[in-house]
Amino acid sequence: MAKEQQSYDPTAGGTAGRGAGGARVLVVDDDPTVAEVVSGYLDRAGYVVDRAGDGPAALDRAAAHWPDLVVLDLMLPGMDGLEVCRRMRGRAPVPVIMLTARGDEDDRILGLEVGADDYVTKPFSPRELVLRVESVLRRTRPPAATRPLSAAGLTVDPAARRATRNGADLALTLREFDLLAFLLRHPGRAYSREDLMREVWGWDFGDLSTVTVHVRRLRGKVEDDPGRPRLIRTVWGVGYRFDPAPTASDEE
Repeated sequence: MAKEQQSYDPTAGGTAGRGAGGARVLVVDDDPTVAEVVSGYLDRAGYVVDRAGDGPAALDRAAAHWPDLVVLDLMLPGMDGLEVCRRMRGRAPVPVIMLTARGDEDDRILGLEVGADDYVTKPFSPRELVLRVESVLRRTRPPAATRPLSAAGLTVDPAARRATRNGADLALTLREFDLLAFLLRHPGRAYSREDLMREVWGWDFGDLSTVTVHVRRLRGKVEDDPGRPRLIRTVWGVGYRFDPAPTASDEE
């Protein structure tokens, strides 16, 4: 237990990669009714559920038993969900699904900007939330016998869940990693945001701003000049394309 707390190893004591059943999920919500309902559905789905009613308690619970995933309310007393997400991510990577009581797009985008992998707007269906949890956790499991991918100074090792740029490690969230790996697997082909949501997120529905935010964040980590991206291109009227080699116009 103490070793887990000191190292904050996201797999120590967790079960991600060993099947959905038994994975540890930390539910953080100051509304006891919401927390109880969500915890009940996750428990019946086979997850080990921890609960916390505020930010400091969530950090304490995570330190004692590092979760495989966090369901995190945005509006918490004292320390809001954004700050909790930042502090957890400062210790170790962990998938986060943000809950927000407001449908305001700025709130959703802000949650994604600090690294949330998904968000659900209240009121929500507990069954849908369980499906979202399953989807996010499924993406944390490395595919078997997948070779590292390399292009334009970028290397992605799906088995090790490690990405580098010119030999230096990239600090990527779960979805940023999956998005980069997908783009490296399909260079030169344009994909719409709907395509990327289906192929990377595994969803046939959802707010497409999720894709836009993740592309912007990923550009900030892999481009020399994110304001003038040369690798992850915008294809107007279509979506995005990964170009591993600069075009002649780029060299002028």
